[in-house]
Amino acid sequence: MRHTKLALAMLTAAVLAACGGTSPSGGDQTQKLTFTQQVSFGDSLSDVGTYAVGAVKQAGGGKFTINGDGTAKNPELTGKIWVEFLAAELKLPAPCAAQTGLMGNAAQGFSVPVVQNLNCFNYAQGGSRVTNPVGPGNAATGSPIGETTVPLVTQVANHLARSGNKFSGTELVTVLSGGNDVLMQLSTLSAAATAAGNAAGAQTFATSLTMQLAAGATNPQTAAQAIGAAIATESARPGSTTQTIVGAAVTAAATQPGNAAVAQASVYGPMVTKAQADASAAGAKAGADYAAANGPKLVQELGVAGAQMAALVKNEIVGKGAKYVIVANLPDVASTPAAKSRTADIQALIAAMVNAFNTQLKAGLGAEDPRILYVDLYTVSNDQVKNPAPYGLTNTSTPACGPNPLGTTSLICTNANTVAGDVSHYMFADEIHPTPFENNLVARYVLKDMAIKGWL
Repeated sequence: MRHTKLALAMLTAAVLAACGGTSPSGGDQTQKLTFTQQVSFGDSLSDVGTYAVGAVKQAGGGKFTINGDGTAKNPELTGKIWVEFLAAELKLPAPCAAQTGLMGNAAQGFSVPVVQNLNCFNYAQGGSRVTNPVGPGNAATGSPIGETTVPLVTQVANHLARSGNKFSGTELVTVLSGGNDVLMQLSTLSAAATAAGNAAGAQTFATSLTMQLAAGATNPQTAAQAIGAAIATESARPGSTTQTIVGAAVTAAATQPGNAAVAQASVYGPMVTKAQADASAAGAKAGADYAAANGPKLVQELGVAGAQMAALVKNEIVGKGAKYVIVANLPDVASTPAAKSRTADIQALIAAMVNAFNTQLKAGLGAEDPRILYVDLYTVSNDQVKNPAPYGLTNTSTPACGPNPLGTTSLICTNANTVAGDVSHYMFADEIHPTPFENNLVARYVLKDMAIKGWL
């Protein structure tokens, strides 16, 4: 979908007119529908401050974008995300986090009691997945931050528990999730592929080094057995290193008849270098082979997650009385800086995972439903990366946030720690999350679809 600046200007005018703005033709400018509140479910893309507590709050963070009001520096540096822009445009109360708190390292300021804020209806949480309770940042992953990552299915259940097991039908409900299912599945695959590569590399290193060291002995076969045993023994010893393993192997080799010369560094050094090269090649191949063999499983898992999200919308949101539900599909994760830093094979895998999720989500939602607005964030985000200028984007490949105490995450990114230069029209705050400007574009896109749907 190709937009131009003129189209965006017309879009904005149409939205303003629908919401009561000035229209050149005059006429009824009354908003067609009046929503009583905004209820949001999802992950970091919709999280307005679940983790804005403790050390995160002290650092000026809490949302996954460029945090803080930087409008004095540039009008686009609002610190807002798309659901905040949406609520403001519809004259709804500013969204607030339904739950706040962290379950991380107390010494670092990441252990803050979890509190339920009963008058707040933004249930989205950074790191949340569709059904799995363990997402990125969760303490179970080893993260010191200790994000709660309450999954989408539980977020909806929590709201229903508050509201008498039903929606009133006058809320505007937003649902956006699935990105962390992609990230966690990839993380699991990467760890397993790395382990497979390390195991293959270690085995190849031992074999290559053994055969080279044994070649000069009077009886190479007997020497190989002795060297192999020495390597195995040292490898199993706690605290062993490549250097100690090589030392054990060389010592065992030099004691074999006819092989004393191998003890000289000038002799065994090149052998170690070759063994390391062999190990590196074998490890890389084993890791790649593992990823290739197991990648299709991840695609299937994301398809399942997409179907689960659709069923949740149908059964527990629309099925429980919601009449105005915005369901957004996954943006083009494969075009984010995080994905672009990976190999071509992994980028292709990410694209396939996102496609599987979106396909099953849309299929699960079924035919056109007056209560559900399906927003295609994938198509627009894909076009923004390829054709940034018409959207007013100046950079779609480099994160705006610079290094901070938590790495480069936008959770504590502020206007004080962005990279040099004007980042106000960048697409990405960090390697995956959008800037306030991009969030505003998303909100405008959603408002346009709401107008077309007849909700504005």
